Formats: sequence, structure tokens, C-alpha cells
Amino acid sequence: MIPTSESELTALLQKLPFWEHLTAEEASWLPGQASLNRYPAGAILHSAQLECIGLLQICTGSLRVFLLSEEGREITLYRLGPGELCVLSASCVLHSITFDVHIDAVEDCTVLQTGASALSRLMQENIHVEVFAYRLIAEHFSDVMWTMQQILFMSFDRRLASFLLEETEVSGSDRLKMTHEQIARLLGSAREVVSRMLKYFSEEGMVSLGRGTIQITDREKLKALLS
Repeated sequence: MIPTSESELTALLQKLPFWEHLTAEEASWLPGQASLNRYPAGAILHSAQLECIGLLQICTGSLRVFLLSEEGREITLYRLGPGELCVLSASCVLHSITFDVHIDAVEDCTVLQTGASALSRLMQENIHVEVFAYRLIAEHFSDVMWTMQQILFMSFDRRLASFLLEETEVSGSDRLKMTHEQIARLLGSAREVVSRMLKYFSEEGMVSLGRGTIQITDREKLKALLS
């Protein structure tokens, strides 16, 4: 946990969509229920085996929400970056959530955590907080459906091409620092499948492969796979 003054925590909490709807008592009490924490890349923040940690507000870095099968296969539902919120990490107080999700850090990140018991109390006492929580779940449902459509109806070469294009556009560079194993986890596939397809992309002149890096060399050719 990072030592943070109550005034600093309050400044971060004021960015929450429901802050302006809190009573004076709730706004005064809430900073004492929050903490700023750092997690290294790969750290598991939430799973069926871990204690429910409450509402997460990403300050830096990014998180991944995914499903894990009994065989160990991962399916990434969506990712969250700076300024975004995750409420599934408080699934223990959301009675309509009956499935287990896992949340890990894609990269080193700093997260403001509002405890599950505090969120539960606010949801019971303040209708605006309850509406916020379920609205956020509904918004992410479209992300989940988009992921499922990709997995069910899109060929893997198109999925991988789309992933590479999106990742490099976000980073602002045609050079992506990511291993084949990391890509496989994010796409819910096997490393061997990713490596085989990247080798094909390389042979076709669309990418150049290095140790832990992928360089897009023909963006238009990759885009053509999506048409």
C-alpha cells in the first residue's frame, strides 16, 4: 500500500461518477475506506480464491478481466486503462453476478481501491451508487459480447491482425513489446497458434519478429485481412 494523505485520496475519489451524489457524511467517511496500491505486471488482483477487494479505480497501467476454465484456458473479456473503473472485483456484493471472473495486471499499475464493505454500504444507503454499479456492469456487457463474437465468428488470422493494429494504434508505435505467450493469454488462444500465425504474417511481409517484439511492416496488408 502507498502512504497517501486523506486529502489526496479525496481528490482521487472525487473523480468517481457518483461522488457529487454522496451526502456530506458519506463523502467525509469514504476516504477512510480507500487505499492506493501498486501491483506489478502479472499480479492477480481478484479471483474465486481471493477475498473480494471492492471497487477499483485505475490510476496508471492497465488491468485485464478474464475467465479461466477448469483446464486452465483463459479468455480475456476486456481490458481497463487509466481513468476506468472495475466493479466486478466487488462481485461479492453484486447479487446478480453469479460467475467467477479473474482480474490481473497487464502491466505495472497503481489502483485506488474502495473496500467491498464500503461499496456495499453505499449501495444500500444511496440509490445513485447502486445505479452506478449496475450501469457499469451493463456497459461492460457490450465489451464481453464483442469478445464472444470475435471468438465464435472471426477467424484467428483476422483476430490477431485486429489485435496488432489496435495495440500499436494505442501505443502510437508500430513496434509492439509483447511476447507470443502474452498475446495468447489476451486472445484466449494457445502460444503455438499465435506463433504459427505470426510466422505466417512475417513470411507475408506484414510484420517483423524479434525477441519479445513485433514490428508492423505493412499496416495496409494487415488491414486488408479485416475487410
